[in-house]
Order: sequence, then structure tokens, then C-alpha cells
Amino acid sequence: MAMDHPQALPSLDAWTSALLTKSSAGRGSNGKLEAYGIKKLRELILELAVRGKLVPQDPNDEPASVLLEKIAKEKLRLIKEGKIKQEKPLADVDAMPFELPESWEWARLPSIASYLPGKTPSTKNPSYWSENPVDVPWVSISDMEHLAVLTETSKKITPEAAKHVFGYEPISKGSLLMSFKLTVGKMAILGVDAYHNEAILSIQPYSGIVRDYLLKVLPTRAQAGNTKRAIMGDTLNSTSLALLLIPVPPLAEQHRIVAKVDELMALCDQLEQQQTDSLAAHQTLVETLLGTLTRVESQQEFSAAWARIASHFGTLFTTEASIEQLKQTLLQLAVMGKLVPQDPNDEPASVLLKRLAKQKEQKIEHGALKKGKPYDALNGDEKPFELPMSWAWSTLPEIGELARGKSKHRPRNDPKLYSNGTIPMVQTGDVSRADPFISSHTALYNETGLSQSRLWPKGTMCITIAANIAETGILAFNACFPDSVVGFIPFDEGIDVKYFEYFMRTAKGHLEDFAPSTAQKNINLDILGQLLVPLPPARELGRIVAKVDELMALCDALKARLADAQTTQIHLADAIVEQAVC
Repeated sequence: MAMDHPQALPSLDAWTSALLTKSSAGRGSNGKLEAYGIKKLRELILELAVRGKLVPQDPNDEPASVLLEKIAKEKLRLIKEGKIKQEKPLADVDAMPFELPESWEWARLPSIASYLPGKTPSTKNPSYWSENPVDVPWVSISDMEHLAVLTETSKKITPEAAKHVFGYEPISKGSLLMSFKLTVGKMAILGVDAYHNEAILSIQPYSGIVRDYLLKVLPTRAQAGNTKRAIMGDTLNSTSLALLLIPVPPLAEQHRIVAKVDELMALCDQLEQQQTDSLAAHQTLVETLLGTLTRVESQQEFSAAWARIASHFGTLFTTEASIEQLKQTLLQLAVMGKLVPQDPNDEPASVLLKRLAKQKEQKIEHGALKKGKPYDALNGDEKPFELPMSWAWSTLPEIGELARGKSKHRPRNDPKLYSNGTIPMVQTGDVSRADPFISSHTALYNETGLSQSRLWPKGTMCITIAANIAETGILAFNACFPDSVVGFIPFDEGIDVKYFEYFMRTAKGHLEDFAPSTAQKNINLDILGQLLVPLPPARELGRIVAKVDELMALCDALKARLADAQTTQIHLADAIVEQAVC
């Protein structure tokens, strides 16, 4: 049933509270939020507009049926004058997508606008392409920003290409462009005279069809068309384009719709900016307050800083990014000796280091470990922070075996090493996905492959040194890994390797600074060997791991509840859209 009054929109809280966390590669999430609710609000505004529910109808408006009759007469005149070609008869509109107001009409796209696909001059002919700024712009889909005015293109063509490839004048400034291949329904307005490629239509509405009305309604109608699946995406062909159904309001109402949509979209922009500013301010506040925990020196100051945070916990940790920041702060506190109390009865780390040195010598004597070269501390005499009295600064080679993997082969390059394989082969991506245990493997070596590699035991800490720098994980099974991954095994089996995995997460940013600024970032074994490691007494190390595990589980539970709430808000936004357009 047509409505005489615009559709009322639900409370803005339903839209601004619906946030969607953007996905990211590797462990965890980058925590960036997409304004999903506002995105759905934009979609709802456009959906209400094309259904005649956004602005009231005026009985004094000339109905769309009269408008379409005038357009038909205009087309006949243009055909007689040879300005447009005679089209094939269009199929009658029988099955309507949805009911329109009485003064509206459904029309096929060719009934209300002329359109033309573009061309791509041969890239093998250099005389067709130009870097001269005065030559004619040539538009590809990547040049288009949806619903924006297009004034610049990445490529230009020469007058020779214009003459021999196109054979007509450039598409005039102010024309509509719409992609109909690969990306269907991307729209822009030409801000300059230009040509375009064959995946784009240039559209000229007939008199009585407001250009900006088409700009707003065509994307959803194009996406509702009969698309065909192509190799790189969906596409509309000439038949499906000709069958596109467009809801046509009276001319005066078209102008009212455009004005109202522009007004509401501007409000959406404001909401989105306010939301972005609010989230940025929130994250800065979280980072600042958590930063005080790592900077204070006395236990009294630490307790006071934590009390301030605890009293506002429910307000501070309301996003995935803030919870990830909390987890990172907890790890930093753990390796600074601030997460669990020190016990004066614990054997100090200096004694532990002497015992580890003896164990290392024994392994070298028995041939289980190469002697290797001594490492100087990466920071020299500079210590990153002050340690508790019972702790000591050390390096990974003083604490355990640190060595690169040996596997260099990939299944596609050397399949004979993998045929009927049973031995897990872990790659850098498997390490990046660890949390903290590595539970997946890329391939399986056979015995021939193993003979050219090394089998590392379950419990080995893996550290990536190429592509993703200093990603870490702990093997949940015996496995091989390539030379882009470094393995670490403490000399003393009683030392929980998880402490060092937690420490590496705090050192990742520091290690990335040593990677050269190249496309393939990497660090070497020497850099890892020189990294200063804060080593607690053995017993305290165990207490730290237990406490970190407990707190990480609580953070993950908090994040899960947040995700559930986020999902509920997203479903609410979707449901409101569905109900509003019924």
C-alpha cells in the first residue's frame, strides 16, 4: 500500500551502536570498527526513497504515466532525427518487484535513459596512450569513487585512439557512469569530458528524469538485475540491462527525493564522523591510562593507577581494540615483574642463569648443540626498564637453543618430498595464527623431506623472521619449519616456554624496527640473539605464566561477550531494515 507520509526511522541509537569489527590477517584483530549500523541506515534511506516512502506524495504532481508518455514521444522524435537508434521492443512490465505509490510507474532502463558501453584501446599500441595532461581522460572502474564526481583518471588516450577506436566525441561532463561488469552498480558523475572502458556505461537520462535521482536509485536496481557469474565477478549483459526495472516518481517528487536523500546522507556523515571521533578519543584514553601502569615505579603508585582503571573498567573496555590493548599491557606488566609479587625465598635468576650455562656446556660437549658465537646485547648497556632485584637481564641463546629451521622446499616446487607425507611442515602463516599454540600445518613431509630438514619437538617456540616479523607460537606437535622461522627451546625442561612467547609479543614492535624497509621485510638470527630478555626466578616465572593465562582467559571471555552484543546489534539493524521496507 502506498504511503501518504514519509516512513519514520527508528531511534538513532539502534544504528550508531551497531559496529562491525573489520577482519585482519594473523593473530587476533586489528580492532578497527566499521559503522555497520550507519551503513544499514544509508541503505534503508535509499530503499525507502525508491519505494516512495521517504517523502510524501503530492496529489497535484503530474503522474509518472504522463511523464513516460512524453519521454516516449521525445524518443520517437530523436529516432526520426537520427540522433538515437531504434531499439528492440521492450518486454511489458508484468511482475513488479514491489508495490509503488499510485502516481509512480515501473519502467525499463531504456525507456528513461540512453546508455552506451565504452571501449579499451589496445595496450600494445603505444600511439593510443598518452601522458600528456591535455589529452582526453579514459575511465576505468578503479578511477571511480561511488556516488562521487570523477575529475581525474589514471590514464589518458591520444586523439588517434579517440578517432580510430571510439569514433565519437568524448562523453560529456555531467553524465552518469555505472559499472556493470565485475563490480555491478558502482556510480559516479563525470566531472570532465572523458571516454571509458567496456565495463562501464555512460548514461544520459531523458527529459523528465532527474539525473541525481537515477544516481541514487540505479545501484540497488542494477544489483537486483539478472547478473551472470564471470571469472572475476558478476556482470550484467545487454539483455539484463535492458530488462532493469526502475521505479519512476513524478518529476516534482524526484526533486524532493533527491533533496531529502542528500539531507539525510549528510546527517549520516555527521553521525559517522562523531562515531569515529568518539572511538578515537576512547582508544587514546585507554592507551593513556594503561600506559601509566607501565611507567610508575613504586608499588603504591601502581596500586593507585590500577584502582583508577578498575573503577571505570566497564566504561574503558567496551571495544575489541581496548581489550587487545589491555592484554598487551598485562603482558608488559608480566615481563616487568609487576603482575605477580616477588617471593624473597625464590632462587634468584642469577643462579638460574649459572645452571642454564652448565646445561648449555653439557649439550655442546655431547654434540647436541653447536657452540655458536657469543652475542652482545641488542641495546648495549641500555636497559629498557628497571627489573626487580631477584631478576636478571639475559638473551635467548643464554637461556635455550635458538636456531633457524632448515626446510626450504614447497610442495609445488619439490613434490617428491611431500608425497604420502606424515610429518607436519609448519610455515610462517601457521605461526601467525597461533594463540599461543600452533594447531595447524601447511603440508606434510615424507621421510625424504625430513632427511633434508629437522624435526623440532612439541613445545618449541617458533619466531617468524620474514614477512611478518616476530610473530610467535608454540608447537602443539613435533614438526619441521623453514628457515624463515626460528625455533627456541629452553635448556631447562622445567622452564615454561610460554613466558618467552609472552615476552616476544611485547618485543615485536622493537624487533620490527630492525627490519629493512623493503618489500620483503626480514630480520636475522643475530638480531634475535642480541635481544635483551627479562628473566625472573624459575618459580616466579611459573606464577607469571599461570596469572597471564588466567587473565588472558578473562579478556577473551570479555571479548566474546562483546562480540555477542555486537552481533545482536547488527541483527537488530538488519531486522529494522527488513521491517521498515515491508
